[in-house]
Amino acid sequence: MEPSEITFSIPDEIAKVSNTLTNKGFEAYLVGGCVRDLIIGIKPKDWDITTNAKPEEIISCFPKTFYENEYGTVGVVNEGVSDETLKVVEVTPYRIESEYSNRRHPDSVKFSSKLEDDLKRRDFTINAIALQIGESKGHNKSKGHLIDLYAGQDDIKSGIIRTVGSANERLSEDALRIMRAIRIATDLGFTINIDTEKVIIENKALLREISTERIREELNRILASEQPSLGFELLRKYGVLEIVIPEFVAGIGMKQNSAHSYDVWEHSLKALQHSAKKKLSLQTRLAVLFHDIGKITTRRWSDDKKDWIFHGHDVVGAKITAKIMARMLYPKKTIETVTKLVRWHMFFSDTEKITLSSVRRLVSNVGHEIIWDLMDVRACDRIGTGRPKESPYRLRKYKAMIEEVMHDPVTVGMLNIDGSRIMEVTREKPGPRIGFMLHALLEEVLEKPELNTKEYLENTAKNLSGLSEKELKEIGQKAKDKKEELEEKAIKEIRDKYWVQ
Repeated sequence: MEPSEITFSIPDEIAKVSNTLTNKGFEAYLVGGCVRDLIIGIKPKDWDITTNAKPEEIISCFPKTFYENEYGTVGVVNEGVSDETLKVVEVTPYRIESEYSNRRHPDSVKFSSKLEDDLKRRDFTINAIALQIGESKGHNKSKGHLIDLYAGQDDIKSGIIRTVGSANERLSEDALRIMRAIRIATDLGFTINIDTEKVIIENKALLREISTERIREELNRILASEQPSLGFELLRKYGVLEIVIPEFVAGIGMKQNSAHSYDVWEHSLKALQHSAKKKLSLQTRLAVLFHDIGKITTRRWSDDKKDWIFHGHDVVGAKITAKIMARMLYPKKTIETVTKLVRWHMFFSDTEKITLSSVRRLVSNVGHEIIWDLMDVRACDRIGTGRPKESPYRLRKYKAMIEEVMHDPVTVGMLNIDGSRIMEVTREKPGPRIGFMLHALLEEVLEKPELNTKEYLENTAKNLSGLSEKELKEIGQKAKDKKEELEEKAIKEIRDKYWVQ
């Protein structure tokens, strides 16, 4: 295909890297997703340049680089740049790749002098377009030439994702491309070509040979997109869901109770899509995705209510969520946060029947830092049921109650006494007894915040100190467990009576 001319916007930092190479006598082309995005008219998330220069030649052209891989990619560092996407520009020599015996990386690479060799190893036609930067037109505008050997521009216009060459070869040599095809389709709203679809379905099991971290990152990018529900529906359609998160499969078509317009799977996707509409954080979107996964194993028919019930699905769902996320190697902090949001998403919110002390306990259980994330999960949950409003009057009033208690003591750290002071006034030695005392004091303050005074807490600590080791341990342990115990029994009884979900 003959080169075509295009005028485009490109940052000076990128043009400088390309021009430096050409001024040294080498070829240099922008390639991959950045060219695709420029053609579509969206801002590239990263920039890649390919060249006929070898790694050592690339390094000699720039003052600061790093080279820490086996595939020839040199990171060119642009210092003093605030935009993260411009700080490091990856420059890779044209290359020819050998077999992919591990389904992820070529066993070896051979550097080439021809651009054509580099383009034919690319994954999809829309990513196999090269752009040679030409003269500057001012205001970050440059004129350049497109090299499009596989009609990628036509596929961009048609909204089609198609492999370069044989779909079976491209997807079997690097199985992560299966996830990438779905992720790009999700990001751009494109359709995957029917031949590529067929090979995805046939080769989905190859994903088992891909590292968990790489699959997780593609899932995260699907979740962070504007249409995550589309991405997860494609995962289901192609059978990839049963490879990546098989726990969800049983929820497909699983009927819910009369409060819901959709089955468990559809409900989760509707809720997830609303989380994208609200532009929520990744960890909150994860919580929305997983919030009802416990329903799959807790669904029971109630003869009394003549409907399906899901008692304890929040507790069970939290355990399932933690197991899945640990298997997918999410950071420990993220697992703890998402699990906590799933665990507490069924809080009872009828302000006519709940007390401020119960709201304090919820804030204490969840934590100040993510209590509003929990409210967002609940809002998405409501939309997922098919209800028109994410925040009815009752929930808005509940939020006001949260605002009211946000400055009340809800954690041990907010007590007007600490372990050191307890040891001073009681002459106790450091040990678990101090922790038991602190939790016993917190229990009293959760019920009556006005008791959070130094005088009251010190006097109560002295009384606790007079108890035997066994008595103190029992009281302290009961106090630590009481928050969850109350939620499991008293609050759950109220919730089940007034709200079937």
